[in-house]
Amino acid sequence: MLNLSLSSQISSRQRRAVARAVPCGAYIHRILFNGLALVCSLFFLASAAFADITRFVGSYSGSVELADAEGLVELRDMSVTIGETKKGFSVEWSTATIREDGSRKVKTYDVSFVETDRAGIFAAAMERNVFGHAVQMDPMKGQPYVWGRITGPTLTVFSMFVAPNGDYEMQQYDRTLSDGGLELRYVVHRNGAPTRAISTFLKRVY
Repeated sequence: MLNLSLSSQISSRQRRAVARAVPCGAYIHRILFNGLALVCSLFFLASAAFADITRFVGSYSGSVELADAEGLVELRDMSVTIGETKKGFSVEWSTATIREDGSRKVKTYDVSFVETDRAGIFAAAMERNVFGHAVQMDPMKGQPYVWGRITGPTLTVFSMFVAPNGDYEMQQYDRTLSDGGLELRYVVHRNGAPTRAISTFLKRVY
């Protein structure tokens, strides 16, 4: 009778242990499943970001007429090349001012952008730190702070400067996909007030 009672108690303990183990196993399975789902989601988000970049890849050129403070009109040639990189993309753009004597003054900028933790937002990697990693410049040292954004059909590059007196200037380049090329809109704000705006069409070269 004692052996039967002891056996019954052991059997009861085993059933309770199994009952406790089943929910624990299900919980672990749920964690693994959610972790796998998260990894897949991040992968698809990254793929979507690169797919967005791919739409802009190419070389574009155009021109615009600008009037200076004295009302004199000058012609500027503009071009931009957008390419994919291992960690994001690069944007190289040039502005050529054509003088009256036919000579050209060319300014060229080349910035690489890398993904951030925020979807559609890209940080500029414009210099390297002591470890050889590409990092942002320091606006407190008079250097431009640059970042990029992709919203629908528009790739935007922002560039912020802090003047010695503490004023700030924000330059914004909106490049919107259009039939045969890009619609470029360039706007400059100083302390929040617009000071300049340029719009032109850049034809796709390749």
